[in-house]
Amino acid sequence: MNSRTRITLAAGVLVAALGLGATVPASAGTPRSVSGKTSDNITRIANFYGAYIDAVLDEDRGDLGAALRDHYLSAGFQKELANWEEKNQADGVLRAQNVPLAWKVTDNGTTDHTEAVITLTWGMSRPTTLVVDMTRDSHKIFHIGEKGVGGK
Repeated sequence: MNSRTRITLAAGVLVAALGLGATVPASAGTPRSVSGKTSDNITRIANFYGAYIDAVLDEDRGDLGAALRDHYLSAGFQKELANWEEKNQADGVLRAQNVPLAWKVTDNGTTDHTEAVITLTWGMSRPTTLVVDMTRDSHKIFHIGEKGVGGK
């Protein structure tokens, strides 16, 4: 057996042993689903955070992130957020200089507006918890902070 044949045979054995030629299903395990309603502010807040994190991660704070802020945040809060960001040298929506690996939105319950707790997971460190407040009529976020506007 010549050296070329040995190399080809060894490569074939390696591919078979490692399973590189095997087809793997696109989704392993139990199928997941995510749902929401256009009339639900918790869904809107979750949509904002999901889209915003993707935008910041994908384009490094480009035009899409700014457009999402314009759409979801009240004009007054955008100015407040810009001041916070200048002072803290961090992204005011995420309250950080980097992008979380995961996020979760939980209804925090209020009567006159919608308040949600956002849990941002950064890897091995403890998650960050933020409170987001949104008007019920205009569906605009008017506050992001460690506590809600009601002090929760």
